[in-house]
Amino acid sequence: MGNSEQTLPPELFMDIDRAGPIPLYYQVATRIEDAIRSGVLPAGSRLENEVALGERLGLSRPTIRRAIQDVVDKGLLVRRRGIGTQVVHGEVARQVELTSLHEDLARSGHQPSTTLLLSEVIPADETMAEHLSLPEGSPLLHLRRLRSSDDTPLAVLENYLPSDFTDLSTSALTEYGLYQVLRSRGTTMRVARERIGARTATDEESTLLDIAAAGPVLTMERTAYDNSGRAVEYGQHCYRPDLYSFEVTLVDR
Repeated sequence: MGNSEQTLPPELFMDIDRAGPIPLYYQVATRIEDAIRSGVLPAGSRLENEVALGERLGLSRPTIRRAIQDVVDKGLLVRRRGIGTQVVHGEVARQVELTSLHEDLARSGHQPSTTLLLSEVIPADETMAEHLSLPEGSPLLHLRRLRSSDDTPLAVLENYLPSDFTDLSTSALTEYGLYQVLRSRGTTMRVARERIGARTATDEESTLLDIAAAGPVLTMERTAYDNSGRAVEYGQHCYRPDLYSFEVTLVDR
């Protein structure tokens, strides 16, 4: 599907108002966006070229070009040299709640996969000891993983866990989310303290996430606590901002 151009159905543009106040490029862009979000244009498919689409709709090439650029600017299409204009993999919009990224991806219809970059036991430095309320020097499990969605790199996840988790199965960590693995051992997270931010990517992160050098990444720090109030996990994660976002519901009190 990703190798052939996808022709948009004519009925998608049947209601374009050529004499109204809404710019034609905006009307076309809106309909292309709707086609992507509804799955008419699936992830990885190539959009028909500007000339062909303009001729079919009876619209000028500049109008079509601006419409497509509008959708590109929203992160739904990408122009690739030698390939054309292609639908990107859908953005993951994550509710800020106590779930793992693996579970969020699977729940939203994406196919998660994990590459385990690092698994080691290290002594807790002053910062980690404070986050996990442990004596400095306590053994910690340090994990670093690359999480992908539909084979597209999405996040670099770094986690620290107390000594009783140093024997976590590496095969389980590549097949399941961390919180799923912990629940299988009888540990359930009940509350977390979380901070969301942004920064420039390191050279390694840029390579792993397939983004421009020193490009922006979303960040999230989280300390999670179990039923007894014990800190059982501290995480420092970064995400591709073109494919990932956080959603928060605010309630007046």
